[in-house]
Amino acid sequence: MEIPFTKMHGCGNDFIFIDCLKNDIPDLGAIAGRLCDRRFGIGADQLLTVHPSTSADFKMEIYNADGSQVEMCGNGIRCFAKYVYEHGLTQNKKLEVETLAGIIRPRLVGDLVEVDMGEPILEGRKIPVDADGQIVNRPLIVEGWTYSVTCVSMGNPHCVLYLDDIDALDLEKIGPLFEHHAFFPKRVNTEFIKVLSPNEVNMRVWERGAGETWACGTGASAVAVAGVLGDKTERKLTVHVKGGDLFIEWRDNNRVYMTGAAEEVFQGTVKVS
Repeated sequence: MEIPFTKMHGCGNDFIFIDCLKNDIPDLGAIAGRLCDRRFGIGADQLLTVHPSTSADFKMEIYNADGSQVEMCGNGIRCFAKYVYEHGLTQNKKLEVETLAGIIRPRLVGDLVEVDMGEPILEGRKIPVDADGQIVNRPLIVEGWTYSVTCVSMGNPHCVLYLDDIDALDLEKIGPLFEHHAFFPKRVNTEFIKVLSPNEVNMRVWERGAGETWACGTGASAVAVAGVLGDKTERKLTVHVKGGDLFIEWRDNNRVYMTGAAEEVFQGTVKVS
């Protein structure tokens, strides 16, 4: 079976898109594992699929490079909005998209996409982590080292920590130690942050099931919230990631808004068995 696909990226966080509006494709997790492989497949961080929805304009499913399905992806939802609009699946520039994290509302603004990421989840058990209450500047022992972490869910779990030097980090080694730590029952995405000013940070991110990625929209959103909670940054934050910049605002209505780019790379067809 040959399947049409589109390759897109948001600040270097790259995705394969498949339209499942008319044809249901079985075993998408296994397909994601093959297609996302950077040597033997198309190469991407995640596979994103477009489905009909009974509660929104569309439904988005997200499959990591290891085949696991996850709740939300901030860079992915921006690319999703561009994909359905530019491929003629909708004429609306403001959308409602069903995800496992609930209804997400992206809006095309010129060449950029703004996304209402919703309200952050701060209660430990709901993030989830293995503790009650807010997890702000909490000591966490990882392989004998103690880190001060703040945990936030933006529909998926995030662990944020602040370091003086993030460029020298061996993320291939330290990332999995956080991802699979017993404190995180559903694994975790981990953001390593260097504060440049109250309105500007550098970020590296290790995403569960995907490894180090060049950007993470939910992660950048979680970083903005964590910075306010920990008295490190203000409510408007520019987050510099490997692939570009994300602009985050945690507004007074308790909702987080993310704005950034979304670009199509190429289209093609791929054969799957």
